[in-house]
Amino acid sequence: MAEAGLLGSDGIKRCSWGNSAPDYVEYHDTEWGVELHGDEELYERLCLESFQSGLSWITILRKRESFRKAFKRFKPKKVAAFTDDDVARLMEDASIVRNRAKILAAITNARAIEQLDGSLDDLLWSFAPESPVRPRTMADVPAITDESKAMAKELKKRGFVFLGPTTCYALMQATGMVNDHVRECFRAKG
Repeated sequence: MAEAGLLGSDGIKRCSWGNSAPDYVEYHDTEWGVELHGDEELYERLCLESFQSGLSWITILRKRESFRKAFKRFKPKKVAAFTDDDVARLMEDASIVRNRAKILAAITNARAIEQLDGSLDDLLWSFAPESPVRPRTMADVPAITDESKAMAKELKKRGFVFLGPTTCYALMQATGMVNDHVRECFRAKG
């Protein structure tokens, strides 16, 4: 039996959330679950997932370009150098989510990246499960896994903040460390 909401108005079967708004269709079809590598690229996603905490992902998607401008295209070295003046500037910027704790977390995490003995890419991808299980329905998609718990614990140990197991799992989904497209979705692989 097919899961409700899988068939989009364009006749394409996708994860039900991917049909809920045009912004989601684009994100679902071109980014979510696609393997992403690179320290700057992963730092951006790590920040955006942190900013999403407690909000709708569509809010973050719609503000993504503004976040990129505000956070110097998510170049960790540049964000690590942010000062109190930058925090004040960001708190006044209505084009992003103005949450002091999340802004400070983005800066703290950029500084933690600077202290890594290797790449952020290698660190994050070391938690990708070897044999992920394809969810049959959206109800089968977990919010937390053993791997996301381990990632959150390791990141905390290395000085990262605002990245719990749920946020880490969302990061894993968004960057293709796991592919949680449901079985009937056209993006499901294998």
